[in-house]
Parts: sequence; C-alpha cells; structure tokens
Amino acid sequence: MSVSDPDPLARERDHLASSRAALRAMREDVEALDITNVTANWVNSVVLGRQIEERVKALADLSHTPLFFGRLDYLHTTQEGQRFYIGRRHVHDAVGDPMVIDWRAPVSQPYYQASKKDPQDVGLRRRFGYTAGELTAYEDEHLSDPQELERTSRLLQTEIERPRVGPMRDIVATIQPEQDGIVRSGLSGTVCVQGGPGTGKTAVGLHRVAYLLYAHRERLARTGTLVVGPNRSFLHYIEQVLPALGELEVKQATVDDLVGQVEVRGTDEAATAVVKGDARMAEVLRRAVRSHITLPKEPLMVVRGSRRWRVPAYELEEIVRELMDRDIRYGAAREALPQRIAHAVLVRMEQAGEAPDDRVQNTVARNTAVKAVVKECWPPVEPEKLVLRLLGDPEFLAQHAEGLLTEDEQKLLLWAKPARSVKTAKWSAADAVLIDEARDLVERTHSLGHVVLDEAQDLSPMQYRAVGRRCTTGSATILGDLAQGTTPWATASWAEALGHLGKPEAVVEELTAGFRVPREVIAYASRLLPHMSPGLAAVESVRENPGSLAVRRTEADTLDADVVAACAEALAHEGSIGLIAADARIAPLAEALTAAGLAHLSPGEETTAESRLTLVPATLAKGLEYDYVVLDEPAAVVDGEPDERTGLRRLYVALTRAVSGLTIVHSAPVPSQLESV
Repeated sequence: MSVSDPDPLARERDHLASSRAALRAMREDVEALDITNVTANWVNSVVLGRQIEERVKALADLSHTPLFFGRLDYLHTTQEGQRFYIGRRHVHDAVGDPMVIDWRAPVSQPYYQASKKDPQDVGLRRRFGYTAGELTAYEDEHLSDPQELERTSRLLQTEIERPRVGPMRDIVATIQPEQDGIVRSGLSGTVCVQGGPGTGKTAVGLHRVAYLLYAHRERLARTGTLVVGPNRSFLHYIEQVLPALGELEVKQATVDDLVGQVEVRGTDEAATAVVKGDARMAEVLRRAVRSHITLPKEPLMVVRGSRRWRVPAYELEEIVRELMDRDIRYGAAREALPQRIAHAVLVRMEQAGEAPDDRVQNTVARNTAVKAVVKECWPPVEPEKLVLRLLGDPEFLAQHAEGLLTEDEQKLLLWAKPARSVKTAKWSAADAVLIDEARDLVERTHSLGHVVLDEAQDLSPMQYRAVGRRCTTGSATILGDLAQGTTPWATASWAEALGHLGKPEAVVEELTAGFRVPREVIAYASRLLPHMSPGLAAVESVRENPGSLAVRRTEADTLDADVVAACAEALAHEGSIGLIAADARIAPLAEALTAAGLAHLSPGEETTAESRLTLVPATLAKGLEYDYVVLDEPAAVVDGEPDERTGLRRLYVALTRAVSGLTIVHSAPVPSQLESV
C-alpha cells in the first residue's frame, strides 16, 4: 500500500511513541520496587534483587530495535479488541491493556501462518518498515478480500536484505510459515533441522529457544537451557539475538567448553582424531572403568562391642554382582555397596534378636572392615587417570579394545611418549571428550531442559554423546547441513547422528527455501553438491539479485593486490564485508590489506559503521554471513584440507556466506567441479 496518505502513518507513529512511553513506565515500575520489608532473610533479598535487575534489563527499549513490526486486524475474535500490534515483547499501558503483543503469543501466530487460502480470521495484516529506528512505511494485505492479488511483500524483502553490520540480529519480522512451524514445536520432542545456506536454520533454532522460554518459562527456569556452537567467533556473532528478544538466561558454549575438565595443549593427526571420536570408544571406556571391579574372595567380619558378625564371601559376591548387573553409574554403585553390606549385617543382628535402626546401619557402613572390602572390590576411579592409562599403556588398551579396535587403530591411539601424569599430559580436544565420557560412566552428567546444537554435522560420534548427556531428560534442537560437514569425522546422516545423541526418535525437518544467499550465488555453489554430498537437495533461493556473482581471473604476482582492490570495491557498498581465504593465505593478505591502508577485523570482533571489513580464515567461516564477500583463491581452500571431499565442502561454505554479492578472485584454475554443468 502506498504511504501517500499521511494520516494512517501518523497514527501508527503515535502508537509507537505511546508504546515506548508505556515500556518506560513498565521499567520504572520495576526499578521503583522496594523489597526492604518483603524478604525473610538476606539470601532471599539477594535473589529477589537479582531477579529485579534481570527484569529491568529485559524491559530495555533498544533504539535500533522497533517495538512492533506488524499488526493484525481480526474479523471476529473472542479476544478483547480486534487489533493487535505484533512485536518482540509484550507492552501494556497503565491499566494493563496490551499495546504490543509478544510475537510468541498464540494470537500472534496468524501473522506468520495466515494466507489468502487460510486467512485464520485475519482481515488485514500490516507490515511496518523502519529506517534508523523510525517508522517510515507500511504495507497492507487484505487476506479476506478475494479481489486482492497475493504478492511478495516489498517491506519483507527489504528487511531480509537489510545490510548486516554488527552481530546477528533476530528475524521475528521475517519468519516464514515453514520456519514458524519449527519455532513453535513443543518442548517434549527433539527437532533436527537440515537446512542449506541461507535457509535461516540458526535463527530458527534461537527463536525456538525464545519461544520455549515463553511457553514453558517455569520449567526451563528450573532445568536450564544451553546453546552449543562450533567456536567462539560464532557464539559472539549470535550472542545478541536472544537478549534482543528479552531472554537473558540462556547459556552459550562450544563442545570444548562442555568437556573442558583438562587443559588442551596437544593436537591429533586426523586419523587419530577419527578413532578417538568413534562411538566404539564408549565401550572401550566402559570396559576399562568396570575392569576395576573385583569379586570378594574372603568373608567379612564386623566387630561391634562384644559381638562379631560374619558375612561369607559368596554373599558378598552376590551383592557385588547384583550392583554390576544393574549397570548403574560406577560411582553410584560404589556409594551403594557399603550400605548393601551393612544391610546384610543388620539382617544377622535381627536374626539374633537385636533391633537395629538406620543409625546402626550407617555406622556399620562406615566400619573399617566394610570400607576395606569396598576399597578392594570397588575402588575409586579417576577419569583423567583412566584415559591417561588407556593412551599410554598398550596392554591395558589392548585388553579393553579387543574385538572393538584393530591393532592399527590401537597404535593410532597410543602416545609415542606416554605422559607421566595428568597435569603434564598434552591432552587433545578429542582426549577431553574421552575424559568426559569416562566421567559420565563414574558419575551421571547433569541434564538440562533444552539444548540447541548448531553446525551439528561436524561433530564426531563421541562429541554427540557428550552433548546428548546434557539433555538426557530434556529435549534438543539440532541444526546443520550435511553438505557443510568439514571435519574428517563429519556425520553421514542425521539418523546416525541422532542415534549417537541419544535422540533417535527426533523429527527431521528440512528447510530448502533460501532467504539469504542470492539465487545466482547459491546456484554456482550448488555445482559442488553432486561431488561432495550426492542426493542432497540444492537450496532454492527466493532472492533475485542480478550481478551478485563475479569471478575474476588474475595472475599470481598480482593476486594479493587484486584481492585488496576487490575489498576496496566492496567497501563502496553499504554493509559488512568478509574476505575469506584459505588459512595459509591469511598472513600475506593481512599484510597486503595493512599496506593498502585497509583496516580489518578478525572473526569474533564486532563490525561497526567505521570498521566493516573482516579477514576470515576458511576454517572459521561457517555460520557467519556478510553483505559482500571476497573469496580468495578457491583452489587453495580445497587444497588446505586433508581430502578432496572435505575441501569441496569447505569451499561450499565459503561460497555461501554472502547476502548481497560475491566476488571470487583467483590465479590458479578454480576447481573443475565448479565448471558449468
């Protein structure tokens, strides 16, 4: 709809101003709360004070974030009133009447789902356009008017293509119906989202967390939520999305953070890392832990006063075997064993006419003779020392890897020079995962209510198990793209990955509509799919952006200069710029940029209006996006990986980071798989 009539626009601006004033009043009301005489003790006072601080933060009015982005006018409704403004959070006036409805509320859902075919009682859907935080335009759809043609929203398209400077932002104004269905799926089930570049899978996962916190706040406040990303740069990029939606309690971590019980100072060769990450290692560790259990050979004699109580060896053996058969955690069984033995003693006391109670049983369980039996039969196990022995003792490893790992695989695991102690060992990232598995065998890992795992295709089976332990009693949202698996241990299928995660019943959803990457760019990158991920559907971009792809051949001696020139050309456009290159090319390109006077950032550093160029190693590009990308020497990206398939997948990632334009500069021939088909 045209904005030539100023009155509707003026009225909407008035509502925006009133809504901002109402939000300020809500915040001031919370800030004015006096809790001096309402708490029983100082602990409650501190907790309540912290809750008030978090509430004040959640009610912040972000100047660059519009309070509402849409409006629904219902034809008939049981709700109070027929007009609802849809925004990032709820805002009410002084008497409690809603001025803005949270996008997660049921009444807001038709904003995303209603259509001409299914208007859902919506007479009018209005979208708002903003410039620098000011409401400047609107568009109307009369969903119940059969005479009005269905068309693509210009404002929606503009919002999707809005230049990206700074961290990732929310997409509540642009969520599509297929995305909304995933976002609003229930807490009880695990959802796996397969999505190619630009389909919005990361945003969908984050918005699902926000929705679940809205719909199940009390439960998740008790059990906790966690977002797991591939690296720190990625987490920094997405960290502002949930706070912008008013959600401040979600923790973020990498897999390395989750298993960080030891300092990682070493690295593994790819072949070694593959074996350490194999699911068979879980059984090797289980065998190694349980190998510490020995069956008692001697009877137990407990002395209490003038009486002696004897438990024969066969009965002690029955107790130990029963605990073994239950297959509970090693540490829990060890704690239960002295109580089981003490109970056997108490049975004899009762048979002799005594009347012992629980205090007597606890005393017997602490008896020196009982403790000696426990120490002999079920000694404590330290996870770090266990893994240290497995990696340093060939006989110990062979004993527990028999029938699971070949001799060659066992040789890959063994350190060339065994470490003397846990502290001096040069643990690798894969070793830390093994230690985490061993720790869980000894003591159960705490489970959260919901875990989001992004870029999941790159995890090893043992890493999946590590994440799965954190949501055994909760649910998960798994996000990834099999075509972007760039580790030697990348998963071959989601069914396999979900099995390792412990969520085989998860629903797999596929997003195939691309909203970020221009059609010309994604079509070019998709030429690689048959060579690296045959059978995987290509993304169908909904965005036409003619001229968004440029492939420039140059000479080797002018490559750096031509890449710098392409960056300067990209900087003439509005938005963020990413220069992506093979890791080995980062140092010379950094020198070339500095010599040319082009300041640049590293991944994880936040872009600003003054500093918009980021130099990105190809290994860190996954999950990031830039308005314009300059890709240096595609062949070098492929050659930087241990095998061609991984190299092509790394290149596919690099090719699909651009939102508005991609310029490829190369001196060596581009990989043959990119030739026209």
